[in-house]
Amino acid sequence: MPYVSQFGSPGLVPQLIARTLAPEDDPAWAESGAASPEEYAWWCRRVCGMACLRMALVHWRGEAPGTVALAHECVAAGAYVVDGEQVQGLIYAPFAAYVRERWGLAATVERALEPARVREHLDAGRLPMLSVHPSVRTLDPAPAARGGHLVLAVDHDDEALYVNNPSGFPGTQHYARVPWPDLYRFFARRGVVLDDPSV
Repeated sequence: MPYVSQFGSPGLVPQLIARTLAPEDDPAWAESGAASPEEYAWWCRRVCGMACLRMALVHWRGEAPGTVALAHECVAAGAYVVDGEQVQGLIYAPFAAYVRERWGLAATVERALEPARVREHLDAGRLPMLSVHPSVRTLDPAPAARGGHLVLAVDHDDEALYVNNPSGFPGTQHYARVPWPDLYRFFARRGVVLDDPSV
């Protein structure tokens, strides 16, 4: 399973999250498909869902547009609503419709997604995008909430779920291990499940 960060430079995520490095100074900003460092800087903290979609597209189709390029398509599809400096989204229903129409993938919105169902999806070859709190990257013992950030579930075993985390720190990005008991603290029990009907 390929890994895609929502930031251009996965190795710089700690500095970008801590704001000790300005996103305009990310040397890999152009890989996002943004037209400028400023456009990349505006979107990079908002495109976790686009990073998840890009991973699925590269996995099943071999290539995909950059995260900001995908975000522009989702704005046109109503999956993001931009209001000045604010973005509402990712809005699941129009996003799922966009994924089906634009990419020919199956996309199902789930609002009562229990961990057992996540395992079933993975066993069937589907890729669940899960809403978790961003502090899942450190397995924070007391996250402020559940949800708010999307990760791509990619595998599981009896002890843990494995996710590709678009805003993970080095070591918790690709195939990051989240023990099942810990997942409950972060997981909002909702997401979008992707599948490729051609496989």
